[in-house]
Amino acid sequence: MVAICMCLSLVSLFSLAYASSHASHGMVVRERHDRVPNGFVHSGVAPSDVVLNLRIGLAQGNFPGLEEALYAVSTPGSELYGHHLSKEEAEAFVEPTAETSTSIKSWLASHGLSATAATPAGDWLKLSLTVEQANELLDANFSTFTHKNTGRQTIRTLSYSVPAELTTHITFVHPTVLFPMKPFGTGLNFKSLGKAKRDSDAASASCENEFTPACIQELYGIPTKRATQESNHLAVTGSLGNFANKADLKFFLTQFRKDLPVSTTFSLQTLDGGSNSQKRSEAGSEADLDTQYTIGIASGVPVTFISVGNDDNDGIGGFLDIIEFLLNETSVPHVLSTSYGFDENYLTTDIVTPVCNAYAQLGARGTSLLFASGDGGVSGGQFTSDCTTFIPTFPSTCPFVTSVGGTAGLHPETAANFSAGGFSTLFPMPSYQAEAVNWFLSGLGSTFSGLFNASGRAYPDLSAVGVNVPIVWEGKVGTVDGTSCSTPITAGMIALLNDELIAAKKSPLGFLNPFIYQNSDIFTDITAGTNPGCGTNGFIAGKGWDPVTGVGSPVFAKLRTAVGL
Repeated sequence: MVAICMCLSLVSLFSLAYASSHASHGMVVRERHDRVPNGFVHSGVAPSDVVLNLRIGLAQGNFPGLEEALYAVSTPGSELYGHHLSKEEAEAFVEPTAETSTSIKSWLASHGLSATAATPAGDWLKLSLTVEQANELLDANFSTFTHKNTGRQTIRTLSYSVPAELTTHITFVHPTVLFPMKPFGTGLNFKSLGKAKRDSDAASASCENEFTPACIQELYGIPTKRATQESNHLAVTGSLGNFANKADLKFFLTQFRKDLPVSTTFSLQTLDGGSNSQKRSEAGSEADLDTQYTIGIASGVPVTFISVGNDDNDGIGGFLDIIEFLLNETSVPHVLSTSYGFDENYLTTDIVTPVCNAYAQLGARGTSLLFASGDGGVSGGQFTSDCTTFIPTFPSTCPFVTSVGGTAGLHPETAANFSAGGFSTLFPMPSYQAEAVNWFLSGLGSTFSGLFNASGRAYPDLSAVGVNVPIVWEGKVGTVDGTSCSTPITAGMIALLNDELIAAKKSPLGFLNPFIYQNSDIFTDITAGTNPGCGTNGFIAGKGWDPVTGVGSPVFAKLRTAVGL
């Protein structure tokens, strides 16, 4: 008991030391922790000469204008529908004002520092400086912290400040108070079925036990004919060394898409020291799933695997780095599929807002961004009953992306009990979904009152099959479950629609949500199932939109008609 009290006293003294350091004249605390976050221990003051690589977020000149433009090009019926912005047009909206840029540069220069633009618009800056310089610049105490389970050390501060006159010009400095976290979706429960070959031609024969590409094509009416447009582009992200294996893909095609050339593969882009080892023992089940089902559904659409390494400087699995990378590209993918995410309660508005706003830039340029909603029902990315309120997931809660939930079964299709869904605590409900979501809330009444934010951005937006999905991993056939199955399947369908649109000299779909909610009646409404978590049975899938399966699952022919094909 004495040891526990002493430990708590040390933590309190440490917090007081941090608090006392921010009494400097003219500085305003931007972000702070009152104590060391769970899972980490303070291991001492960081060496003064260690170099930190920080990002400074600058206030964007006209983000409301970008948001208005995004909705204008993404909302059916708008005169500008489909007229996506160019790279330069999107950047013009978020370029900081001259006053903001000059003020930040002057502040840095007064400390003998300079920064370079991390994005073409200059709304994010990159800055390399020593710990000693960072402590002085930000009135901080950068220290070394050790993760209790992994032993991995990181340098962070529990608080930082900026000059009072710059508070309207600086949106965040990162990584500072946000401690490194691992996204969900990095590992799947692979249930091996061995190497035995199977007949993939008869969809209905195996669909109850293995929901193959043929089963998916039958369920959603997805065509098997190959895409024709080389300019069409689908990208898949892979995080934390999750490698996509080409030999596994080849075996997958011989088993489940015999009609596609066995040479069909993906191209590779890397960042943050990323690579893509082709040792089968190093293959990632998530990366194999994502590449096999984007390629296996989007027949013939060019697919790129973006491999993010462990050298990310953002502390959130490279999510900031991916967006920075894509915003710098002259041409962005028409569809971006991501099966990773974070529990929103571990994040702050300061970090999620710039990431979400960057998604808006990509959407305005014509990218459909799809994210897995998570596999923990109302408890977030992974199931737990140890939570006092429902846990939403990010980026699904960003209003500028499409969140994909999970379904199971055939006749009828039902909600997968792991399908994460709920309401954001950080983002308000966007207007495009207000009518559908408020109708759900009116039927819910006071159920779960106090456990979720009824005025928050609601998710998922739609759903697709995510149970008993076969993949090839490390040379073996097996099945996996999760919304990380549902997401690449949906991404593949959108990519096929884009292929036909481009062939017809029309624009790709881009940001999907206004279209989805305007055409919610063309989706198969899922009216059975729940998403338990946090010691509750979770929400119930019912008529109309619900926070388990969204508006329902897609029907390709109806989507095709709705987009004007």
